[in-house]
Amino acid sequence: MAFLIAVLLSFIPAFFYASIVYWLDRFEKEPMRLLVGAFLWGALVATIGAIIWTSALEVGVAMFIADELMLEFTGTALLAPIVEEVLKGIAVGLIFLIAPYEFDSVLDGMVYGAITALGFAATENVLYLYFLGYQDGGYESMFALFIVRVILGGWGHAVYTAFFGMGLALGRLRRGTFSRIFFPLLGLFIAIFLHALHNGMAVLLGEALGVVGLALLFIVDWIGWLVALGVVIWALMRERRWLKTYLREEASRGTISVAQYETASSLRKQLLARWRSREARLFYQTCAELAQKKHQLAKMGEERGNSAMILQLRNRLADLSPQVG
Repeated sequence: MAFLIAVLLSFIPAFFYASIVYWLDRFEKEPMRLLVGAFLWGALVATIGAIIWTSALEVGVAMFIADELMLEFTGTALLAPIVEEVLKGIAVGLIFLIAPYEFDSVLDGMVYGAITALGFAATENVLYLYFLGYQDGGYESMFALFIVRVILGGWGHAVYTAFFGMGLALGRLRRGTFSRIFFPLLGLFIAIFLHALHNGMAVLLGEALGVVGLALLFIVDWIGWLVALGVVIWALMRERRWLKTYLREEASRGTISVAQYETASSLRKQLLARWRSREARLFYQTCAELAQKKHQLAKMGEERGNSAMILQLRNRLADLSPQVG
């Protein structure tokens, strides 16, 4: 029963946080099959791999470090962030290799990174709540850890790995080999740095300052989360500008109506319209895909056949338009 409670306390909030990430991706939703695969990779492959690799590396490091606190700091603040962010990042990287056309904006990369990390966090929290919580101090300790890890620190992993996803998207959307290498590496570095900062502060401040140290830790974490949220809002506003710019031609051509153009260009109107019918959701999803492809054609040229994809999306919009008021 205690283990089942730990699972519920870990996975139900993870699904809730994942639904928020999915909701924030307002204009062009990512395919559900890829998001489910990313979550499962984080929950199973990345978590099991992190346990194995971190444990193996800690054994190796223990041969050279005798001091217990230094060994804990090295394992928690250095080894764990590197291993975990690389293993979570592999899922995002695989999606990028399999379906690079899904990384049409910075927000797309952040979504894949966050969903993968939420799967990882869910399984990791089960282990913490049950083995370090319930088995050490019963239900009281379990619920205390739930507040600290799942409620107060629930967005940590998602924000770390979102930066790597953002790096992959930035690299894809820029010309030149240098950019395609530099931005993913920069994103991975930021993910590892933020993760290491959190873990290092948890070890050092938790030992020295107790509750005060914990409060300082979460203040630093939440500042990072606000920065990530700011990036999300900026990305949404940029996608909205693309819709206004690139769908104006479609309205003048008669592919879509003026009313549909105005709805597609408004976050509030589009949100309400998507609730009305499946056809409306598909129509406005196609609007976003067309705007993004036209932006990529303008910025990057043909790349992977952007002109052909634009024609295909335009024809699909013309077929859907009469079905959407």
